[in-house]
Amino acid sequence: MKTNRTSGILLHPTSLSGSAGIGTLGAGAYAFIDWLCKAGQTLWQILPLGPTGYGDSPYASFSTFAGNPLLIDLDFLAQKGWTDSASIAAPEYIKSQGRVDYGAVVYWKTPVLNKAADYFQKNCSSADRAAYEAFKNDNSAWLDNYANFMSIKAFYDAKAAQEKTSGIWFSYWPAQLRSCDPSAVSDWNASHTQEIERIKTVQFFFDRQWSELKKYANQKGIKIIGDIPIFVAPDSADVWANQRLFQLEEDGRPKCVAGVPPDYFSATGQLWGNPLYDWEAMAKTDYYWWVARIRRLMQLVDFARIDHFRGFEAYWSVPFGEETAVNGKWIPGPGKALFDAIKNQLGDIPIIAEDLGLITEGVRALRDGCGFPGMKVLQFAFDPGEAGKDGMVNAFLPHMYEKNSVVYTGTHDNQTMQGWLDSAADEAVQIAAQYAYGRKIGLDESRRLASSGELGKALVRLAISSAADTAVIPIQDILGVGDEGRMNAPSTVGTNWTWRFELSELTDERARHLAFLSALYGRNL
Repeated sequence: MKTNRTSGILLHPTSLSGSAGIGTLGAGAYAFIDWLCKAGQTLWQILPLGPTGYGDSPYASFSTFAGNPLLIDLDFLAQKGWTDSASIAAPEYIKSQGRVDYGAVVYWKTPVLNKAADYFQKNCSSADRAAYEAFKNDNSAWLDNYANFMSIKAFYDAKAAQEKTSGIWFSYWPAQLRSCDPSAVSDWNASHTQEIERIKTVQFFFDRQWSELKKYANQKGIKIIGDIPIFVAPDSADVWANQRLFQLEEDGRPKCVAGVPPDYFSATGQLWGNPLYDWEAMAKTDYYWWVARIRRLMQLVDFARIDHFRGFEAYWSVPFGEETAVNGKWIPGPGKALFDAIKNQLGDIPIIAEDLGLITEGVRALRDGCGFPGMKVLQFAFDPGEAGKDGMVNAFLPHMYEKNSVVYTGTHDNQTMQGWLDSAADEAVQIAAQYAYGRKIGLDESRRLASSGELGKALVRLAISSAADTAVIPIQDILGVGDEGRMNAPSTVGTNWTWRFELSELTDERARHLAFLSALYGRNL
């Protein structure tokens, strides 16, 4: 019987090993796709692909349209003849394994990519030149703004470093450039032609490598789930070039910023600091910027997961300058009007709504009115406070799932499943064990099953067996790693987004077991 049930793996390319300093779109990514096929999976979910800024977070990018240069594989550039192979050797302080040291990778790889861009411009074939010019033409709406922004930013960042100051563009750029004055930007462009062309060339490298990787995945029957944050970074080409679409003061400073109130992750809420949209101004343009954003994403992936979906129904607005998110308030968002505009201009887009956090009836109505599947996180299912006398009532328990939903054992913001089992309260672990095995289990046995890794495997099986049409498992939970494999701890900086693993851990045995589960529960028919 043919079903709509699918399953896949959550893995950001930065976590792949085998390449210098950071995972790339090179051989490791192709090997992972091959393993997904062996494992009977049809989905690969990634995090946002943009160039990372503050805190190395893919959710704080310099552009929501551009690609992350750090993901470009240098060996593949050399194989295409787009760079001198002698120039790409990594120094001794850059490792092929171990955690990502973003500072070291940026320091080494950025000038290497710039040299590759210059090499390409001098030595590329006529066919490659034509492809490059077509890329620039097709993407000029965002590429020009991004290249100008990064060029200006590099100059004034260097100047700020000399003066031992720092900040975001609105705090230290000259007034005319800060306001994105067309004449000032044009003058800058004319006097920085080579540098701007270099930035565009690096984006061409990313686009070619990602397009080829996606084509390979699709040919193997793997579809890619992309991720789009609801908000964009304050230090971004997106805000700088579209200031009238955001809630900003005349000098570019935000009036209010985004966050969430106190929640599961933080007692003082999460102060993200993103500028908030001026939804009235957006509506007057028929949401053209958001439509362009979705259009670009769907050129790169097959499905779109929209982060913090509840912010479209109402968003948490915190006055700029607050130290925490406590003193915020809920403001109505654009609601269904935004998604109607997207559908009217782009057609039906396969969207997953990240409907976690404080979810109200209004958020559910918006999600269901759009027909989007929501998310279920198994790690949230075993709260002892939600165990009623007549049975379990927690909506994250598998027997409560709607078919039109996506189940995860955890997300990039959660502990790994093994990390959670190692640190969770005794009662929660016991509830998880009894639910997973369907029998009375004492605390000692529950803890033994948890520490041995057996309970973690059982919970992965629970997610795959659930009624949810789609199941996505973080690769960490397939490998059974503890909190050393956690990707992000919200409201912290310094160690996030750095985890990598050895490709040798993607064994045939693990692939066979995952393929068996997917077949057993009708997810690869």
